[in-house]
Amino acid sequence: MQSVQPAIVLQAGRRAAVTAGLMLGMFLAALEATVVSTAMPTVVASLGGIDHYSWVFTAYMLTSTASVPLWGRLSDVAGRRPTYIGAIALFLLGSMLAGLSQTMGQLIAFRLLQGLGAGGLIPLGLTIIGEIYTLAERTRMQAVFSSIWGVSSVAGPLIGGIITDTVSWRWVFYVNLPIGLAAGLVVSRTLPSERPSSGGAIDWPSGLLLFAATTFLLLAASETSVPWAMAALAASVALAWNDRRSEHPMLPLTLLTNRTVAIATLVGFLASTSLFGTLAFLPLLMQVSTGASATSAGQILTPLYLMWVLASIVAARLLFRVGPKVSAVIGTAAVFVSCALLPWVAVHLSRPWVFADVALMGSGLGFSMLSLLLAVQHSVARTQLALATSLNMFARSIGGAIGVSLMGAVLASALGGSGHDIQAALETGVTDLSPEVQQHFILGLERAFYAASVTALLALVASFKVPEFVAKVLPADQTEPMLTAEM
Repeated sequence: MQSVQPAIVLQAGRRAAVTAGLMLGMFLAALEATVVSTAMPTVVASLGGIDHYSWVFTAYMLTSTASVPLWGRLSDVAGRRPTYIGAIALFLLGSMLAGLSQTMGQLIAFRLLQGLGAGGLIPLGLTIIGEIYTLAERTRMQAVFSSIWGVSSVAGPLIGGIITDTVSWRWVFYVNLPIGLAAGLVVSRTLPSERPSSGGAIDWPSGLLLFAATTFLLLAASETSVPWAMAALAASVALAWNDRRSEHPMLPLTLLTNRTVAIATLVGFLASTSLFGTLAFLPLLMQVSTGASATSAGQILTPLYLMWVLASIVAARLLFRVGPKVSAVIGTAAVFVSCALLPWVAVHLSRPWVFADVALMGSGLGFSMLSLLLAVQHSVARTQLALATSLNMFARSIGGAIGVSLMGAVLASALGGSGHDIQAALETGVTDLSPEVQQHFILGLERAFYAASVTALLALVASFKVPEFVAKVLPADQTEPMLTAEM
């Protein structure tokens, strides 16, 4: 039954202040997920290290993904407010140091720190919102959450391009400081410091093994290394063994015995490899192939985010009529077609065609991701709802990180021994490359996108195995986490 009172009762003005602070934190995390991509070609020209290009994205995704379960468990033990403030502090420290980086290695290291803090911003913010509002009020808050995420996703690439072109790429990171400080100050002054009653112990071995398995897996994908792959397998086996014995595992892998959860998780993992690879490398391809500015390249991604939001709204209305399987197949088919055509369209056709292609990808993601999440949440008991949702989100993030790593490895392999020469040419700027270097670079990027289209094809094939379920309206307590997670 719905509770009349929220878990934490606040006066209207104070609750509005807490909400505003949490919205700032959410805007910060959502913006950072997209704002860096348009600055990266300029960063490479400044710091060098083209062979480590993908790791600037992978490092952030690694720690922000692997730390999510740890932040949630830590907040259960230490309390919401201090944990949230700690997450903001780590994020801002990483942002400041990233802006001060003098080498690509330093930037990657500081992005690891930044991602560690980012892993707590959105999930902890949504958790706090859930404790200061009743269920009916939280349902109405979904429109506000969606608008913030949608605006920041669309604005991120454009803002990154403008800052890079007019000020410096370093301010892509520095801009986080005033926003984050404001968010942290408001939350620390208005949110009561109450220790949750749940308590319990943190399974540190589970968290460390999860982090190790994720790290080794990404290293294996990025370096195409058999030793790292063996290390990832060993860490994964140890994680599975530990979680079977643990009372509070960070991410219970036993959920994968559920066929619906396993298939939906696999499809989301594969589709995300194409998505995040596109986000990371499409601005670089546009700048190298057309000589576009960072601002202009950033605008290329806008239709993807916009259509993802719009398609999710349409999919939510149609889902119970057509079922999750049909929706997933349509969505993954659109992602595959878009990804397969994208490198050719970006190089040989005009800008409107590129907009249309990435809009198709965004539409496909809106249909497929929401249907997969709903299928997962529909197939588990209410007590497993949060865990199943977390597993689905984790698989998407890992898929995205591996996708960026794989595309980076394909690009590095295509450049081969000429990587040093291309790096020297990039120091004059990606818009002033010689025709020979430009063609060599474009060839490598095209191969990277074709590799991503293979994983999109695998996602399409796997989506035909998504089980159907009897159409019915979900209870409110299941609809809310579904919408929250997809947002």
